[in-house]
Parts: sequence; C-alpha cells; structure tokens
Amino acid sequence: MKRSERDPARRARTAAPVQTSAAVAALALSAACGSTPTEPPDPVETTEITTLPRALTAAEEALISSSNAFGFDLFAELLRDEPDENLFMSPLSAHLALGMALNGARETTFEAMRTTLGFEAAADLASINAAYADLLELLDGLDPSVELDVANSVWYEPTFPFRSTYLETVGTTFDARVEALDFADPGSVDVINTWVEDATNGRITEMLDQIDAGEVMFLLNAIYFKGDWRTRFDAELTRDAPFRLTDGSTKNVKMMTREEGDFLTSHNATFDLIDLPYGGTPFRMTILLPAEGVSLASRLEGLDAATWASWISGLASSTAPFQMPRFRLEWEKQLRDALEALGMEIAFQPGQANFGGMLDEGFDPSAPGTDLHITRVKQKSFVDVNEVGTEAAASTSVGIGVTSAPLPIVVDRPFAFAIRERLSGTILFLGAVLDPPGE
Repeated sequence: MKRSERDPARRARTAAPVQTSAAVAALALSAACGSTPTEPPDPVETTEITTLPRALTAAEEALISSSNAFGFDLFAELLRDEPDENLFMSPLSAHLALGMALNGARETTFEAMRTTLGFEAAADLASINAAYADLLELLDGLDPSVELDVANSVWYEPTFPFRSTYLETVGTTFDARVEALDFADPGSVDVINTWVEDATNGRITEMLDQIDAGEVMFLLNAIYFKGDWRTRFDAELTRDAPFRLTDGSTKNVKMMTREEGDFLTSHNATFDLIDLPYGGTPFRMTILLPAEGVSLASRLEGLDAATWASWISGLASSTAPFQMPRFRLEWEKQLRDALEALGMEIAFQPGQANFGGMLDEGFDPSAPGTDLHITRVKQKSFVDVNEVGTEAAASTSVGIGVTSAPLPIVVDRPFAFAIRERLSGTILFLGAVLDPPGE
C-alpha cells in the first residue's frame, strides 16, 4: 500500500502527524535578526520476494551508491571519535535530511554538500531529486510483511522570507508535509517533538529541548523499520552466555540460538559475514564478525561501499546453528565534527555558507538576517534485536542559522551490523556492538 493511500492527507501537506516510523531526520534552519519479547504468535508464512517491482533507474543507482558511501564514511568518522563505544546510526536518514537542505544550497556550499553526500560532480539537482522521489516510492510497500515507511515534514516560521518554490520542491520530491508554525510560541517545541515521537512509534522522544533564537525552519525525515525474522529464534533456547569485550574481559549476555540455518554466510581468514532475512527476504541484517584475535576496529578500517558490495556478492547459503546476543540500545551524537571532516565545513561557516535557494528571489543570501548556515547536527537512535525480529529508530536534527553439523557460528565478541534492502542495495542502518547493554 502506498504512503498516500495509508494517509491521503499527507499529500495535502497539512495532515496530522505521519504514520509511525523509526528513523527520523530533522533539520533546523535559523536566521538572526533488548527487552524480553512477549510470546510471539505463530510465524506468518510469507512469499519470498526475489526481484524489485521494476528496474532501478541510473539516477537511483547513483543515489544508493552515494548514500551507502556517505554512510560508511560517516560511520568511520564516528567510530574513530569513540572507538570503544556502541554505535547505531541511519545513513539513509541523514542522507535524506541533508538532501532536503541540499535543495536550498547554492554555489560552493552546494558543491561541498553534494560531494560529502557522495554524489558525482556531474549530478545536477533535478536528477538528484528525481532519484530521491523514485527510491522513496520504490521502497514503500516493497515487502508487505515488513513495516517500512518513510515520512517527511517541513515546519517553518511564516514571518521569514522563504521561497515558495523551495517549499514546493521539497514537499513534492520528499512527499513532505509542509506547514507554517509560530516558532515564538513555546508550544512549537511540543508540536515538533510530538511529530518525531509519533513518527518513531514512541522510540525517539524530546528531539528538541528548545527552538533557539533565530531558528526559522525544521526539516524532518522519518523512516520506520520493524521486521520479524523469516526464521525466528526459539526464546526457550535463549541462555546467559559470555561475550568478550575489547579489553579481554567478559560479561554475560542473553544469547539467542537457532538450531538450524536459513541464512547466508561468507568466511575468510579475518572475518565471517552472516546475513539473516526478515519477512519476504528483501530486508536483511548483515553481521560482520571479526575472526578470533582480529579487532573490530582493524576489520572496519578502510571499509567502503565497493568493498562492502564485494563482500555481499560472496554470501552463500548456510545450515550451521547460529547464536547472537539479544540486545537493545540507544545512542545519540552530535555529527557536526564528522561532517566537517568529510568536507562539509563551508556549510557551517557564517558569512561563507550559501543557502540562498531557500530565500525569496530578491533577498541577498549574505544580507543581515538572511545569512543562513548549518549550526548543529545531532542524531539519536534506538534498536531492539530479539528472538522475534528487529525494531530500529534514528533521529537527526540539523540547525541552520547566521553569524544522524557444521560448527555453530557464535557472535560472542564485538561485531558490526547493517540493516539493508538487498534487491536495491540500500543500507538503512549501520551499527557496532562492542559491549551489549544489559536489560
């Protein structure tokens, strides 16, 4: 079912908060003047989906490649900053959020953002927008047995001279709700936070604590993912088992067990790749488990989209028993430093950033009170992996102002993982678990 059929008012741009969703990206623009699962129902038989409903366009392929490359680059920067901490983020959510901001960027600011987001220098805004719109439509309803919904909204201060064509373009391209909001009213924070909370099924709350002086717009993207494993883990087999931490010590975790296969694996001297399907199989969790004596950090060093694709191509069917931790974690991080390191520095610089594409024609983007630049980028996230399946959420806020019989395979040491759609190659979430949190 298409998003517009589930909520027809969304296309009217004035709807009530969108359907529940679990990866949210919020962009703020300004100008100065694992819990234990309940007993699951019997698994529902789902038909395996082996092809996309249509071929990807060249622009979509470029967008997916760009988003994945950006995701691995951002993931690497965040791991480098806090190498001993758990990490869970949504590259697609961040890419979509920054893509909405890209529509307002001009000149060197546009070029820097386009490069950081992984697009080729020849990619023009029209083709980029067409790819965003087509990919969002393609992913919607791809697997009826998995919940995946992408929602977007734009909240703006009506007294600020925003260009109507910018608002219309973002609304159309990203199927976004566009609505004026009095930012001087303290209740506006609650309006936006309620949208985020609803859009993440209650998983991300209090995205904003306040609207800073001069902030005049928030762009929000929401992705919701909830999928049951195609073959569930038997909760009765879950046991306490040791998990080895990076410092060599161990801690007990709830280790889930499947006594038979129905997944894919790839093995070499330095790591195992384990690929578990959800529902009709387009959506997967792919786990990167370093070999004994190999650190996760060393195995992830230099990981890029091309290397990832080559690893995925080597996956093959496995019948081995499999064990992995049940875990639930929350994460949040300011992303500005990482984005600047990746080449977006100019977009954060007062007096240098150019977001003139957001302004009414006739307004000088460098004039006092209209000199927009990115001031903050934060992502909050949530993931719950249990015997039944996975629920994930991420939220990114970006502010713009002036001046996110075989031997059993046992995941008992630090590992990385991705939640991805295999037919298009789109990566939704990336994570690294070094110390599974207790329940």
